[in-house]
Amino acid sequence: MKRLLATALLSAFVLTGCAARGVRVAELRDQPTKYATKTVSVTGVVTSSWGVPLVPFQLYNVDDGTGQITVLSRTGRTPAKGTRVQVKGKISEFAVFGGRSVGLHLQEEDRKIKS
Repeated sequence: MKRLLATALLSAFVLTGCAARGVRVAELRDQPTKYATKTVSVTGVVTSSWGVPLVPFQLYNVDDGTGQITVLSRTGRTPAKGTRVQVKGKISEFAVFGGRSVGLHLQEEDRKIKS
């Protein structure tokens, strides 16, 4: 019985470690290199969205209360302004100048509309 419980707890721990980690936007902005190779999750409200017809990606901003981050989406329609979303993806930046990130964004892998 103890062995079964230990195995179940270990499995739960490993699966939890593999899941996307919920992170605040302020933390992503302060330490982008810490999350550069990890899948993260951000939950917040869409503040703006835009896309150009025939361009294979769209952009939208998500604000979680600590700051905003731009999300690059390749999945079709962007969520409307005011929609609460949970976005999972990887952090990327266009460049780093003097230790400051330029063009920090989240490359969307999955999105869920929250109610």
